[in-house]
Amino acid sequence: MSGFDNFNTDFYQSSYSVDDQNQSGYGYSNTENPYNKPYGQYDYSQPMGYSPPGMMQPQQPYTGQIFQPTQTYTPSPSQSMYSSSFDDEPPLLEELGINFDHIWQKTLTVLHPMKVADGSIMNETDLAGPMVFCLAFGATLLLSGKIQFGYVYGISAIGCLGMYCLLNLMSMTGVSFGCVASVLGYCLLPMILLSSFGVLFSLQGMMGIIISAAIIGWCSFSASKIFISALAMDGQQLLVAYPCALLYGVFALISVF
Repeated sequence: MSGFDNFNTDFYQSSYSVDDQNQSGYGYSNTENPYNKPYGQYDYSQPMGYSPPGMMQPQQPYTGQIFQPTQTYTPSPSQSMYSSSFDDEPPLLEELGINFDHIWQKTLTVLHPMKVADGSIMNETDLAGPMVFCLAFGATLLLSGKIQFGYVYGISAIGCLGMYCLLNLMSMTGVSFGCVASVLGYCLLPMILLSSFGVLFSLQGMMGIIISAAIIGWCSFSASKIFISALAMDGQQLLVAYPCALLYGVFALISVF
């Protein structure tokens, strides 16, 4: 045992002592370390160079002015449309395409065969007047005891389709089906006079034949005049008037018989 004690004491000689742990350790100098002070002796008034992650240092309040941009409000087009007053809106009849001034001018053009037709007005697709004239023609036939509403509308549709195909073949510019129906419907107005005469007296005699022939010529001449004016078909009025006379001749037969 004496040999082991000598080996333990002679193995390594060092000046290190346990008391030196409070002053230096792991190669640090003996400078004063504030973190090594016992509890209760630390000066908390001094600012710390490091703050734990969970703690935030108080920031100084901002004393400047915060910029607040002024936004100019511009309403969307839909909001502008709905916010406008009702006085700025067009009339309902104008939105539906019903113009009483044009209807009156077309009616005067039909009633006055020698009047020059306005091509810009006659080229419009206006079916309000033709529908009224077809109803009036059927109503006058009804007063004579003839219920012919189906024949009136059926013959009108077939006649408009035939004239539409014929005018597109004859004219260079072409024409729409609505324009053909509008012109033929307005030119049905003299036929209403013929059916009105049938309410007062019989049209199956010689007088009825003469009146019917005059009404057919009136309707066909007015329709052909409007067509050549709207489609710039100079010198072709007789060619256009012939199929129109055939169409209005069928209506005259319905009125007479």
